[in-house]
Amino acid sequence: MSEHGLHTHAPHEEALHAGDHGHGAGHSLNQWVAIFTALLAALGAVVSYQGNHLMNEVLLYKNEAVLKKTRATDQWNYYQAVSTKMHLMELAVDLSPPDKVGPFRKKISKYEQQKGDIKKAADQLEAESQAADEESARLNRPHNDMEIGMIFLQIAISLASITALTGRKWLFGAAILSALAGLGLWIAAMAVM
Repeated sequence: MSEHGLHTHAPHEEALHAGDHGHGAGHSLNQWVAIFTALLAALGAVVSYQGNHLMNEVLLYKNEAVLKKTRATDQWNYYQAVSTKMHLMELAVDLSPPDKVGPFRKKISKYEQQKGDIKKAADQLEAESQAADEESARLNRPHNDMEIGMIFLQIAISLASITALTGRKWLFGAAILSALAGLGLWIAAMAVM
């Protein structure tokens, strides 16, 4: 301060004080960008968590579908083995004298019953596999929307960062549009879950 109570600031101090908002001035573009970026980062964390959780469910159902399909395949292999045994017994009936076919016919009857039970179990496992596969596909659609929404949120954060560096307001507008697209995709994904 000078002797007369007048104090002047250096140009770099003037620039610093111009951004000071304690004197009733509105928020600067950089402050809006900072708030916007912080909110997007928080929203992005939520979307990312939900997307990861949803992907885990997609994989869980896909694994369940594969497991059921494998069990169904095992049942169909067992069905073929029983069919082969039954055909051998039918061949034995054809080749044996009529008084010796009784035990073979009993085994044929037993194998026919087994084949029915095995087919029923295999069909049930096939249906369970199909249901798990369909649920996996159903959950994967909103997951994809969340992933694309997250990309738009990341683009918005990048555009906001460039806005802070360049001071170009139109970039901030583009960041807002990108954020709205990401938010819309996230909301759409949540609605179909």
